Amino acid sequence: MTNCLINPENLLGFDFGPLHPFKVYRLGLTYGLMKAFGLTEDSSIYTLAPRLATREEAERFHSPGYLEVLRLADTGMWVPNLFTHGLGTADNPVFPGVYEWGMLVGGASVECAQEVLAGRAQAAFNFSGGLHHAMPSRASGFCHINDAALAIFALLAQGKRVAYVDIDAHHGDGVQQAFYGTDRVLTISVHQTGYTLFPGSGFANETGQGDGGGYAVNVPLLPGARDDAFQRAFDALVIPLLETYAPDVLVTQLGADALAGDRVAGLAMSLRGYESLIDRFKAQHRPWVALGGGGYDVANVVRAWTLAWAIMNDVSLPDEIPDAWLVQAQAFGVHVRSLRGPAQAVGRSAAAVMEDLDQTIETLKRSAFPALRNTLGQGSPASSPARE
Repeated sequence: MTNCLINPENLLGFDFGPLHPFKVYRLGLTYGLMKAFGLTEDSSIYTLAPRLATREEAERFHSPGYLEVLRLADTGMWVPNLFTHGLGTADNPVFPGVYEWGMLVGGASVECAQEVLAGRAQAAFNFSGGLHHAMPSRASGFCHINDAALAIFALLAQGKRVAYVDIDAHHGDGVQQAFYGTDRVLTISVHQTGYTLFPGSGFANETGQGDGGGYAVNVPLLPGARDDAFQRAFDALVIPLLETYAPDVLVTQLGADALAGDRVAGLAMSLRGYESLIDRFKAQHRPWVALGGGGYDVANVVRAWTLAWAIMNDVSLPDEIPDAWLVQAQAFGVHVRSLRGPAQAVGRSAAAVMEDLDQTIETLKRSAFPALRNTLGQGSPASSPARE
């Protein structure tokens, strides 16, 4: 079985601005590291360039009015109603090509869904995607177009049941909103608690509504959570939920900002711990659409997504990074030689972190598991999500 990788090279000309923490050049460095390890040329791998999402695809989630304002802002100039739609802020700037940027990332994630649907790929990875905060009528959290929602809608349109698992440090609020009222999508987000981090949501009591009651699962973690906390969340919740729900397609948001040292978040996962979570997704043996996401320590991002792509392709990488990539990285101030970092960086979470997680697990076992077990197999149709 072949796997599909989105080549981000035609995205590298876009720029959020010199002071913005979202660095588009991380995409080029990631692709470069994958290439240096031989992960783009194998006969079982093929690459696709991003293509623009169609308006029809985008309007499955976004409102026509929002898309039009974003299109008008594509020149990077001020247009009326920017602020109404969350645009033109420090987080969500308008810059030359902002509409094209969003629609290319969105189209690339839809491409991944289509490759998996057609059976051409067992796994498809758009690491430029995972922009999970964008809402129907506004930009949010560095995200202009919610490519994850667009990809899931493409899967739903073909009658598939989808499980979406998000390991970004930030709650996947836009994706949760898109599917909060349907049992055709199980959304699981493991993230830093909204009491301490944007977007201030994703609490354990957010469990869905109507037909979707129990199908939104949130696992908020206290700052400082390390690998053992993520493993416990997977052991007690994520894997049992996936096995119970048995989706047709797995969609994962693989944000790298939960890794220790991130500029924005306060979690402390190691690269070795991240690698083990990707292994567990791989072990599900399901058609897999993988997306990128957050990550504001560029060295962490490029290593995490390279490790993820290697696992998708059953490749075990050495820990020493090829010299050819080091030269490319140094031009951007990135200086790392170890793919996984020191083993001693793993450590253990504080007792308070694990105690809080155990309380969350007990809460979710009462709210999420019964809903899944009681309604599986009833075939209720997906509800139409309401726009803002």
